[in-house]
Amino acid sequence: MSVKSVEVPKIGVGVLVVDEGKVLLGRRKNSHGQGMWAPPGGHLEFGESVLDCAKRELLEETGLKVLSANVGPWVENVMEQEKKHYVSFFVLVEEYQGKVQLLEPEKCEEWAWFDWENLPSPLFPSIETFVAQMFGQEDIVR
Repeated sequence: MSVKSVEVPKIGVGVLVVDEGKVLLGRRKNSHGQGMWAPPGGHLEFGESVLDCAKRELLEETGLKVLSANVGPWVENVMEQEKKHYVSFFVLVEEYQGKVQLLEPEKCEEWAWFDWENLPSPLFPSIETFVAQMFGQEDIVR
């Protein structure tokens, strides 16, 4: 008897580090969404809280240590062509310590700060959906 593989949605966590009205984004490489801009983040691990995942991913990818943060909105993306379904939680980092470093150059080409009104293109699906849903709610991302 063969075992049927069942695809299930994955949980992603995006870290929105905002400083002086600018958000930190990196250009992805060697993975899904190569060449697209996305915030630091990754997959939620079993038993890990969304906030702990955000702290871990931000430290691993950028060297920044979260001092103050809140779990924010979530988005859902079904990418038919890639056969991927994600529910992504965003964590808004209010205070952090350190300077941005490129600690995973095999996964990210560069980190850069962008004004919300002038984001780069193309955006990774989760941040693109976040921006579309938050349009007009500037108090959340400033």
